[in-house]
Amino acid sequence: MKNYKTFSIDLARRAGKIMRENFALGMKKEWKGDGTPLTVTDTTINQIVIDAVRKEFPQHNILAEEGSDMGRDSEYTWVCDPVDGTIPFSHGVPTSTFSLALTKNGEAILGVAYDPFMNRMYFAEKGKGAFLNNEKIKVSQADNFASKIIGLGVWRNSTFTSLPLMGELEDRRAMVVSYLSMVYTGCMVASGEFVATIYVYKFPWDAAALKILVEEAGGKVTSLFGEEQRYDQDINGVLVTNGKVHNELLQLIKKSVTKREN
Repeated sequence: MKNYKTFSIDLARRAGKIMRENFALGMKKEWKGDGTPLTVTDTTINQIVIDAVRKEFPQHNILAEEGSDMGRDSEYTWVCDPVDGTIPFSHGVPTSTFSLALTKNGEAILGVAYDPFMNRMYFAEKGKGAFLNNEKIKVSQADNFASKIIGLGVWRNSTFTSLPLMGELEDRRAMVVSYLSMVYTGCMVASGEFVATIYVYKFPWDAAALKILVEEAGGKVTSLFGEEQRYDQDINGVLVTNGKVHNELLQLIKKSVTKREN
């Protein structure tokens, strides 16, 4: 049996190779019911992850965007987004990552995110720090977000509204960007480039790895409204920050973000 670190990094490299090989303009894609694209890359990597976990850790559960294998009586669940950022990926924009986390009773204890286009391998284990290509990383020490970059998703089918929050941030001179890849922007927080990124959806595979990657880099990750939460089930959005701007952003979120009516 492989150890968790070797297993997850090997999987990330396999996934990244497929992403690079399949990346092209004019990519064939289908459209899911929520209006997001699906490519053969998503489904291929998703199945590779399921098969690998079944082989190495058959007692563990697997929760992944394009197909899960749950139901085992285990405290461990692997949470995977095979291609985080399928929208940019499928439209020829290289801002996507493979993302994988191992959770124990809902707590992320290991996280890996791989950007195959820039060959950036992010990795963190509980209590051991966060690393980019084996070099230790730390979040930004900025204590405000004026002229700082903040990631924010904008999508008509999001769980929570985000446009009012965008206005609040712009009023405070933040530079708001939307790369349509939460893991990509979260890794920028862990690296110290962005001060925050904000996730207005419910899907745990877009945030599980970031919980440990960013916090092991010295930042803070909570639900949109400041609570701790499990990452092996639906989540209540995510606020990812360098820690120093967390409370100020929480106040803006509580002021301007509401849950959408279904």
